[in-house]
Amino acid sequence: MSDLLRGLNPEQLAAVTLPPQHALILAGAGSGKTRVLTTRIAWLISTGQASPQSVLAVTFTNKAAKEMLTRLSSMLPINTRGMWIGTFHGLCNRLLRAHHRDAALPQLFQILDSADQLSAVKRLLKSLNVDDEKFPPRELCHFINAQKEAGLRPSAVEAWDDYTRKRVELYEAYEAQCQKEGVVDFAELLLRSYELLSRNEPLRRHYQERFRHILVDEFQDTNRLQYSWLRQLAGGQANGPHPPNPRPTTGFAQPVGSGGAEQCSANSHLHPGEGGGYSEAPRGACIFAVGDDDQSIYAFRGADVGNMRDFEREFKVANVIRLEQNYRSHGNILDAANAIIKHNARRLGKNLWTEAGSGEPIRVFEAWSDLDEARWIVEEVKALSRDGHARAEMALLYRSNAQSRVLEHALFAAGLPYRVYGGLRFFERQEIKHALAYLRLIANAGDDTAFARVVNFPTRGIGARSLELLQDAARAGGGSLMAAIPQVAGKGGASLAKFAELVGKLREAAHLPLPELIEHVVELSGLRAHYQTEKEGQDRLANLDELVNAGANFIAEEGAVGEEGELSADLAAFLAHASLEAGEHQAGEGDDALQLMTVHSAKGLEFNVVFISGLEEGLFPHENAILEADGLEEERRLMYVAVTRARQRLYLSHAQTRMLHGQTRYNLPSRFLEEVPAGLLKWLTPRVAKGGFAVSPVPALCVPSGTFSGMPRRSETTGSGWRIGQSVRHAKFGEGVVINLEGSGQDARAQINFGAAGMKWLALSVAKLEAA
Repeated sequence: MSDLLRGLNPEQLAAVTLPPQHALILAGAGSGKTRVLTTRIAWLISTGQASPQSVLAVTFTNKAAKEMLTRLSSMLPINTRGMWIGTFHGLCNRLLRAHHRDAALPQLFQILDSADQLSAVKRLLKSLNVDDEKFPPRELCHFINAQKEAGLRPSAVEAWDDYTRKRVELYEAYEAQCQKEGVVDFAELLLRSYELLSRNEPLRRHYQERFRHILVDEFQDTNRLQYSWLRQLAGGQANGPHPPNPRPTTGFAQPVGSGGAEQCSANSHLHPGEGGGYSEAPRGACIFAVGDDDQSIYAFRGADVGNMRDFEREFKVANVIRLEQNYRSHGNILDAANAIIKHNARRLGKNLWTEAGSGEPIRVFEAWSDLDEARWIVEEVKALSRDGHARAEMALLYRSNAQSRVLEHALFAAGLPYRVYGGLRFFERQEIKHALAYLRLIANAGDDTAFARVVNFPTRGIGARSLELLQDAARAGGGSLMAAIPQVAGKGGASLAKFAELVGKLREAAHLPLPELIEHVVELSGLRAHYQTEKEGQDRLANLDELVNAGANFIAEEGAVGEEGELSADLAAFLAHASLEAGEHQAGEGDDALQLMTVHSAKGLEFNVVFISGLEEGLFPHENAILEADGLEEERRLMYVAVTRARQRLYLSHAQTRMLHGQTRYNLPSRFLEEVPAGLLKWLTPRVAKGGFAVSPVPALCVPSGTFSGMPRRSETTGSGWRIGQSVRHAKFGEGVVINLEGSGQDARAQINFGAAGMKWLALSVAKLEAA
């Protein structure tokens, strides 16, 4: 037993050795929560308070469940194979398999993953002859899953208009289709498991008596359905019409007597309470919930941080233990995280600390532009690498996926290996490849690969049979798919002709400046309208906007390639550039590569060095979140997660200007920077009053932070013969005024305000400017 408990700090020891009562363990970032959970199970079994069969442990990932089982196997001389340790979906699947008849399911029922569910919904819409543009399949999937996660079958969903009424009808038809085919989706696993236990009292009592200890990891990430399922297993029966809380009803019944000190009856004798007194052990299963309300960042997936407060109230939790000692980060990093998160009002409260010392100050860099920010990060990574820091132990975090494009470009140009964790690189993303396919058809209508990718995306009624006929006609004529369209008759041929007409209209716009052409393609192709209908389409729309910025930056860096009136010289050069960046193999798992990821993807990870980029109002915190109820608090929790990923060194950066829709946008620093005490920060650029600009709008050649001595002043000339304020003329963009100059010789470039054509950075060696 001493070996089992050796090395635990006082709070960890108190949590592990709690008597059988409901408990809430507030486990801060890096505080050893996995060790506490696993050791708690081992301690219960070792002391005879629980058998392996009486423990139910719930995790959020299969990886976490496997790690827990592996650790238990090393701590106890038992076979852990039959233990009920797994994810919510895994445990519900196990329950339904064991009682498939009671659940009205075939013995070998199949589970639909997200892609399978989408295919099933598409088949349903087609069989019912429902317009999939009016009722997009992906959006209908989200609607169905949301109702299930709220505990609502079709008959219980309130339909307040004709559109919702139709969606409810489709939900009902989808259920009938799944039942007929003997399949269940992920949300159905949970809901049917909950309903099975609700209506089958003998079965419910069997599992309530079997599982005397229920342990839950990442409790802050539970949704209402998951919480209700746990509450049901903790004891009582479901016969009330409303959930036991004043928040909006979710369709869940209230288990009788759920919560309360009388409910956990694993042992009926008295146990030492606080202050040396005694309290009666609750009757029923004991819930040991481990989580951190400050790291609840998945509201968009249905996670409800309020479950932690509800659990504490409904179960009359007397044991709330805070694990505040951090074993990951240095003190300055933790002090910054504490200072940021304390601005959230609805917290259960805790304060992280460490014995590792204060460590290095947090470095802050203010860039003139997003390009400048990216170049600085590249140079800093190079300097750290030269100093012996492994790139694999460095992470570059950003709030939005679209931000990765500028960062990836800078890394690509510098030849630095990188890996996008949990996602695709910019030019590999679905929506970007679709947009590039349309652009490729403008440059070359005979590009069959691009044609095949977008001929029916967004959907325009062109089926597989029509495409087969088109391919046959193209082979027979020895030409391209586009050229063979007139050979296809009937309805399919008419739809294909409309697509050819669309490509023709796009080609008519090829004379536009590249950024405007890209934006025109995104609009006219229907890509923007398509992704606007998706519940989670905002990220894809942001990526499409970033593609417009990519075009603007490409022209700024490379200069105009072709003359006015040429069809696609700039476009062809840009497409080649995109293909080259996309064609670079992403670094593999074992390579020493910089890790790029969104903050959401970074949760649960840790690195020696962390860069948090794009700390600007409207970006981080995101402008959408600022306008939502509780949105700002979730954004602050996201920032807290980002900061606490760093072990040794933390960089915070922001840019005064950033490209949006191909135009320059001026930004204010994020409020999160203001919330960090000044004494913790080391500014790598001059600090000025709030709302001012610290950096001259002339990007410096970036240097390592140790040698940084401030940004240079604005140059009036570059030795190229041009000066700030001079009027110039460009063959494509028209007349403009030079507002900024930088570099010299072949590297000289100018920022020019062309009025209606926007702000452009042009390389002076190739731009062919004339004095106006």
